[in-house]
Amino acid sequence: MNTDTFLSERLAVIATIDPDVTAAGTVITDEIDMSKYRRVMFIVMAGTLGSSATLDFSVKGGASSNAGSHSTAITGKSITQLTQAGTDESDRQAIVEVSATEVRAQSLRYIEGSLVVATASSDAAVIVLGEPAHALPATEIDLASVAEIVT
Repeated sequence: MNTDTFLSERLAVIATIDPDVTAAGTVITDEIDMSKYRRVMFIVMAGTLGSSATLDFSVKGGASSNAGSHSTAITGKSITQLTQAGTDESDRQAIVEVSATEVRAQSLRYIEGSLVVATASSDAAVIVLGEPAHALPATEIDLASVAEIVT
């Protein structure tokens, strides 16, 4: 392993659900073409959950590009529901890692994350980091919204 590179050169920011108050409903990350990545990591961040709110997250995919409309669940790629009802699970994180091999095994190519907030508006965000399938600095494929990288 080359230790002379920065982590920001090995992992690209490839999709997001920007941090904000999220109304009850479903929010989808940017679509990801898994032919470009070995692995991706979805980092789900729950802030303050509204009264009795629940938060679910799963990864869905499709064989062709169809941003926002993928419906095939990627096997085993969902989190245990976070809830404010009973035990307050506000201010938590969950990580879901998906490999290109797992996606191909389901005859799929494109994936996206699906964040479902139910009952009450809640603070939430998702950032997706991708390990490029080909040797190149990951900074070359970061989302255009990445404002700055400090190393």
